[in-house]
Amino acid sequence: QVQLVESGGGSVQAGGSLRLSCAASGYTYRVYDYCMGWFRQAPGKEREGVAAVYTGSGSTHYADSVKDRWTVSQDNSKTFMYLQMNSLKPEDTAMYYCVAVKGTCGGPWWRDPGAGGYWGQGTQVTVSS
Repeated sequence: QVQLVESGGGSVQAGGSLRLSCAASGYTYRVYDYCMGWFRQAPGKEREGVAAVYTGSGSTHYADSVKDRWTVSQDNSKTFMYLQMNSLKPEDTAMYYCVAVKGTCGGPWWRDPGAGGYWGQGTQVTVSS
C-alpha cells in the first residue's frame, strides 16, 4: 500500500514561509491516477483540506483561505508532493497531513476521505504573531 511521509514543518513568524514535502512510496495502482492532497487540523477543529494536485494532469486545487498565498506541486516521478506556504498567518497553525486517494480530485478534493485515503503521520506548523 502507499506510504506517505511528511517533512518541513516548523515554527515561523507571521509573514514567513515554509515548504512542506510529502514523500510517497509503495504505489500498487496507477501512479498517474491519484489525488494527492494536504489537509490540516488545528486543536479543537475538524480536519480541513487546503490544497490538492491530481498526479495525472497536474491540475491543482486550493481552499479559499490559502489561495494566492500557497502553491502545491509535484515532481515528475510523482513520488514527491510539495506545499510552498508563503505569507503565513497565526491561523495557519495546525498539524499538516499528506493524503493520497485513488482517482481524480473530483471527490470533491476538499472532502476528508478518512479511511478511504492513505495518510502520512503529519508535520506540525506553528505560526507566531
